[in-house]
Amino acid sequence: MKIRKELWFGLVFMSVVVVGAVYMLLSVETITNGHLGLLMLSLVVTAIMLGFPTAFTLMGMGMIFSWMAYDQSIIKTLDLMVQSAYKTMASDVLIAIPLFVFMGYLVERANLIEKLFKSLHLAMARIPGSLAVATLVTCAIFATATGIVGAVVTLMGLLALPAMLRAGYSVPLAAGAITAGGCLGIMIPPSVLLIVYGATAGVSVVQLYAGAFFPGLMLTGLYILYVVMVSKLKPAWAPPLSAAERVVPLPPLTQQLTTDTSAYAFTHLVGALKGKRNAAVPLGHILRQLCLVVLPGLIFMTIVVSSFRSVTTVDAVPVYDIQPIGSLSYAPTPEDDSGGLQEPPTDGDGLPEPFSSGLQEPPGAAPALSEQVTASAANPTVKRTAEAEAASTRAAPTWWWVCFAILGALVSLFYLFLSFARLEIFKMLLSSFFPLMILIISVLGSIVMGLATPTEAAAMGALGGFMLAVAYRRLTMRVLQEAVFLTAKTSAMVCWLFVGSAIFSAAFALLGGQNLVETWVLSMDLTTTQFLIMSQVIIFLLGWPLEWTEIIVIFMPIFIPLLDNFGVDPLFFGLLVALNLQTAFLSPPVAMAAFYLKGVAPKHVTLNQIFLGMLPFMGIQILAIIMLYQFPAIGMWLPELLYK
Repeated sequence: MKIRKELWFGLVFMSVVVVGAVYMLLSVETITNGHLGLLMLSLVVTAIMLGFPTAFTLMGMGMIFSWMAYDQSIIKTLDLMVQSAYKTMASDVLIAIPLFVFMGYLVERANLIEKLFKSLHLAMARIPGSLAVATLVTCAIFATATGIVGAVVTLMGLLALPAMLRAGYSVPLAAGAITAGGCLGIMIPPSVLLIVYGATAGVSVVQLYAGAFFPGLMLTGLYILYVVMVSKLKPAWAPPLSAAERVVPLPPLTQQLTTDTSAYAFTHLVGALKGKRNAAVPLGHILRQLCLVVLPGLIFMTIVVSSFRSVTTVDAVPVYDIQPIGSLSYAPTPEDDSGGLQEPPTDGDGLPEPFSSGLQEPPGAAPALSEQVTASAANPTVKRTAEAEAASTRAAPTWWWVCFAILGALVSLFYLFLSFARLEIFKMLLSSFFPLMILIISVLGSIVMGLATPTEAAAMGALGGFMLAVAYRRLTMRVLQEAVFLTAKTSAMVCWLFVGSAIFSAAFALLGGQNLVETWVLSMDLTTTQFLIMSQVIIFLLGWPLEWTEIIVIFMPIFIPLLDNFGVDPLFFGLLVALNLQTAFLSPPVAMAAFYLKGVAPKHVTLNQIFLGMLPFMGIQILAIIMLYQFPAIGMWLPELLYK
């Protein structure tokens, strides 16, 4: 029987792991508990590649080797299992996982992706490789809303791949755009991978989301730039759309005003408000179209005014002129100061004056103290100054002017080229693109700006996905049952993985495997760059046979303790890992995205063609990793701006 290439690869990889473990045990003079920990790690990887369930493999191996480490004490082993499981399930961060997954499945079943792809492909019709560019943008938006790689690749394989093949696109280019775009959900928030990494590494998920925002945009931009360049250099690989395919039909009432789709919409609509041009068109229809035309400008002005006030207004902290200690003294007045101790006051017979009822102030002190307090109360330097009471202003930061220029340019282009065809495309975007963007910005904005925790934002996102499904009349009992079932299935897998990972990590640390790995790595005398290269290469290779969940929960507890020795920020390391694992998803021969696409692709599309199309995008991801390492501010600027 002939064995497929990917099976050969799996068998060879397992053989290398087993041979390496056996060689390690035979080459040492004394087998310590640390070597048993490394043997446990090798057996776990081999068992997972043989098809055993990851979570239960981790738990089983962890309990067996914990029992060995505790000198066959069953009570201590069970105590370790219970404590590890309880510590994991008591984590508040993990509650966000089922909520984000539920939001993703509801958005997926609201069937927004078809409308979104059609509207984006018409909006980008004049860009070279418009179908592939629209595919990448659709995948990026949909991946942000769902975060589920398999769902995005499968849906775009059903929707975008036939459209690109009908348009004459190269099979490798079309397949590469779909698989690369579908994997963006690993990096772009709200990514489940970042939640799992944050819970494993003890890093703030909020800061991870803020840090992953610009690297995700950078990677999407590099993909789009590659597609545009290839379409320019090789037009046969991505033929431009014909004029007939770019036609946008006008509504019947708008056709009463004009049949020319390239006519300028604003002047025609204003002119139709009076005269015979609107005789057959209701005034309400014209006013509704004008409201849609004015809407982008109103939104732009609202954003500019509100954001300008927020970034330039600073509430001054009240400043007080605090007098130094000892300035309000109990010193006697000069006329009473004769030096030394004073005799008590006497009456006319020479006897001391009787004390009056109540406590008395020291002689000569009360007048001086009261006068100084009164003077201090009247002194304007003690009270808040007028400048401190009023709010102060500052100049708008550079990033605000950059955002203002970009948004202003987009709005200007919108009004400069506003034909009736583009107005119809804008209406299509209003019903597909903007609802998703509002949902995404609401969820991510509330997290990044500190208005809500990831769990609270995930709950609001789940509610938003529910409302979208209701608004598009896609929410049926069957859809709700499927979403709940898939959410429970995915959440159970992730949570059991965490429990298994906690038990495995505890056993690995108990055996001293972590100390052995740390000693071995430090003995190599690596620089920070060499350590990062070595770790990323290992993670890249592990991404071939293993899922990202397995890599995070098994190997991150091994790498994270080493970061302090090399001065690497765990937040920055997590961003590199997220980019790296996307590369692993696109790496033959075990690229999961390729198998997702092959399952829904036409029969004439071969797996080799899909792999061929994925290779350039994998190279772009490696370039993105290098750029992030060379310019860490791409990922670290926003977290440092907002939280430090």
